[in-house]
Amino acid sequence: MADSKISALPASTTPLAGTEVLPIVQSSTTRQVSVANLTAGRAISATQLTLTTGNLIVASGQGIDFSATSGAGTSELLNDYEEGTWTPSLGGTTTYLAQGGTYTKIGRVVNFHCVLYINAIGTGSVTNISGLPFGAATSTGQGTVTILGDCNTLVSYLVGYVNSAQITLKGTTVASAAIADISVFKALTYIEIFGSYQS
Repeated sequence: MADSKISALPASTTPLAGTEVLPIVQSSTTRQVSVANLTAGRAISATQLTLTTGNLIVASGQGIDFSATSGAGTSELLNDYEEGTWTPSLGGTTTYLAQGGTYTKIGRVVNFHCVLYINAIGTGSVTNISGLPFGAATSTGQGTVTILGDCNTLVSYLVGYVNSAQITLKGTTVASAAIADISVFKALTYIEIFGSYQS
């Protein structure tokens, strides 16, 4: 093959497969290297990265490092983002007219939403909702609780505390101002909860 200027060569088909080879000089010897191996295992420095298609895929355990910004935190690595669904449950033999939940996890913070519409309580819990997608770091996670419909107890204040992977409903009743676990659920109770906690 006659020598040709690079500019005179025909254009390659894109996107590249990664198996194409290029000549390089390594230890004073000309060798071949595949396109896929040009940057494999090497740090890449750039002022900006724009993806026109596809996703930025981060290896397990790795993330986006914000340590270049000043801060007094113990970690500046964002290494988790997830969206999904979960199934809230009272356990036992409870049956439901509606039952579902969604969540978004950003780092260690889990934002969740769930709806329960009870058909028959059976042997299910009247105070605890289980099934959260992640366990809580402590038992102090608190959520906003919205009650729509009939409740088993006349409630004046109600809040949800996340303990492990369940929500315990606590608050005060019309009969008592002491904060305690609240017996919320019975047939036809409808409850909707928005909340967040740290996993």
